[in-house]
Amino acid sequence: MTSKPPLSFWQIWNMCFGFLGIQFGFALQNANVSRIFQTLGASMEAIPMLWIAAPLTGLIVQPIVGYLSDRTWTPLGRRRPYFLIGAVLATLALFAMPNSPTLWIAAGLLWMLDASINISMEPFRAFVGDQLPTRQRAGGYAMQSFFIGVGSVIASLLPYLLAHYGVANTAAAGQVPDTVRYAFYFGGAVLLLSVGWTVLRTREYPPEVLRAHDSAPRPPVRELDGARVRRSGLIWLIVGIAAALLVYLRALDPQLYLLAALIGGYGLALLTVTQLHRDSAFARIVGDLHGMPAQMRRLAVVQFFSWFALFAMWIYTTAAVTQVHYGSSDPASAAYNEGANWVGVLFAAYNGFAALAAIAIPWMARRLGLRWSHLINLALGGLGLLSFLLIRDPQWLLLSMLGVGFAWASILSLPYALLADSVPAEKMGVFMGIFNFFIVIPQLVAASLLGFLLKLAFDGRPMAALAIGGVSLMIAGLCVLWVREPGAEAAR
Repeated sequence: MTSKPPLSFWQIWNMCFGFLGIQFGFALQNANVSRIFQTLGASMEAIPMLWIAAPLTGLIVQPIVGYLSDRTWTPLGRRRPYFLIGAVLATLALFAMPNSPTLWIAAGLLWMLDASINISMEPFRAFVGDQLPTRQRAGGYAMQSFFIGVGSVIASLLPYLLAHYGVANTAAAGQVPDTVRYAFYFGGAVLLLSVGWTVLRTREYPPEVLRAHDSAPRPPVRELDGARVRRSGLIWLIVGIAAALLVYLRALDPQLYLLAALIGGYGLALLTVTQLHRDSAFARIVGDLHGMPAQMRRLAVVQFFSWFALFAMWIYTTAAVTQVHYGSSDPASAAYNEGANWVGVLFAAYNGFAALAAIAIPWMARRLGLRWSHLINLALGGLGLLSFLLIRDPQWLLLSMLGVGFAWASILSLPYALLADSVPAEKMGVFMGIFNFFIVIPQLVAASLLGFLLKLAFDGRPMAALAIGGVSLMIAGLCVLWVREPGAEAAR
């Protein structure tokens, strides 16, 4: 057999069900970590840098896990051992985080939580590419988006619901309210059980069967040219050093050193790889990054602007809504905590809309194509974030989240469907991990740049970050037109 047999609805359901728990943990993190940091004494200017643990961890963990899972075969299969290990570690982090005695312990637990979620999440993307034929991949990634939406709705609503049923929503200064603590405990249990369901209820193709199925012609992965890589590495390193010097000499925001370090670090990685054996893991990962297919490079630009916008929303929505719509920036006040709970409802709303959008996305892809479907959804998300500037009744922000929900569902599915046919099956894991660089890098850029921009141009107003995010989603939508549409078979 040279093509993979189609899977039934329930087989796809089982293979994607683990994303319910993964996103449960991820949504609790997104909606509540800034609140935990502020409760433990973090200033608004420090929050982006405290968040840096999350994307930086993904930058390191995802390509390594992808590379290792490509080369793994155990009684549990190729990807599923990583699902299980990540779920156990993430559950432990969720139990511990709301009990953090200090800000720095909370930041360390965020690092552990994000690393663990990434260990589980990265192989799930490759898992869909491994198991499904081309014509079912958009539907498979949309099913993941459905579970992401459902898990996020429940997780984001938990503190609000717990408060509604009488659980304490305020606490002494420096203490996390019971609503948040109990939500994290419940989330840890859901994460472990749902990932366990996928591990036990699915099977995987052995490596030799995957190779036999991988018969479609693909663009070649470029081989490393040592001299060209050294030149590129030197240029990137010099630019990074120059940027760091500029930050120092102009006494700019210290957070900008991170941006300089990213640029210089990539140059250093390129220079290092030319001195290593070509078969070493580091050389292979950096080589695949440098030589990734053209389709992947174009999608990387789309991902950059999409995830820059999302990170701006996750970091600043709580501060923006509590300040503008509830009139408080004091984490110990009842108004602030009421507003923070409403942000949880808003995050639940956009994830609920995403679950509904995930049902519509395969239909859109069949009729409009993957590119135009993604463009429309990103434009809806951009309009949703920009509408925060105009709406003053917090109840009406639910309408803003309708557009954000469509964008979120699309970001979690269509770029992967556009990518999956462009990479070889034996490297699906490492290329999915590398592709996630362009989820992580924009978050690192946002963490280093947004605080500086808000202070420089917007008098520190967090609402401006949501406007920047809206514009960024619009740019991402336009960049989709640069991406090649897969063949008709891929869109069906």
